[in-house]
Amino acid sequence: MEIIDLKGRRGLIVGIANAQSLAWSAAQHFRNAGAELAITFLNDKAKPHVVPLAEQVQAKLILPCNVSAPGAIETVFEAIQREWGTLDFLFHSIASARKEDLHGRLLDCSAEGFADAMLVSCHSFIRMGKMAEPLMREGSSLLTLSYYGAEKVVDHYNVMGPVKAALEASVRYLAHELGPKGIRVNAISAGAVATRAASGITHFDELLDETRRKSALRRTVDGCEVGRTALLLVSDYASAITGEIVHVDAGFHIEGMVFH
Repeated sequence: MEIIDLKGRRGLIVGIANAQSLAWSAAQHFRNAGAELAITFLNDKAKPHVVPLAEQVQAKLILPCNVSAPGAIETVFEAIQREWGTLDFLFHSIASARKEDLHGRLLDCSAEGFADAMLVSCHSFIRMGKMAEPLMREGSSLLTLSYYGAEKVVDHYNVMGPVKAALEASVRYLAHELGPKGIRVNAISAGAVATRAASGITHFDELLDETRRKSALRRTVDGCEVGRTALLLVSDYASAITGEIVHVDAGFHIEGMVFH
């Protein structure tokens, strides 16, 4: 019998907000496979929701990380350097946009709002990759989360569409730059899942209904399916996969204009 085994490996999970977070599902799968984990929380408001979850998976480090705050990312990686000295994988699952920009037209998005969304949702992944690089060895990996709105227009996704498109392009460029060191970089394009982040998208219930109607499997996906894919991508089973956007969306992305 074959089984994914992450014993002896160490991973950083960024982006758990609560038990509905896709990052939480991934963390559970990583831990069940034997990995040691470091887990971050956004701020004091998020801490009571995240720390009990981190304790459930026996996280070795539980650290604050507001990527908009100067020095926050560096502080996290300094702690990892002190505690472990190495890092085998990073799971990045954070995105943010100002409410008025997320709910408004892209045409009306301010320069400052666009920059904020890019900083948190895209550039933080690049910065973490830079911090992780000296800690990683051949076979390590960086993994982030995207969405179909990076490829095609999705009503009400607005500014996050271009931002996630930039994230997906960054995955390819980082895979190219880190490939000679044997470090892989991939993204999961997750289908619509009812998370706290998704609740900020207007008419999200309609998007879920459209997913059920239009996807190849005629259903939505759940966090566990995304978490299992994350486990696969950080494991040796995906040792030749890099620069990929792996769709975990019940086949929603393959369907064009379908007539019933």
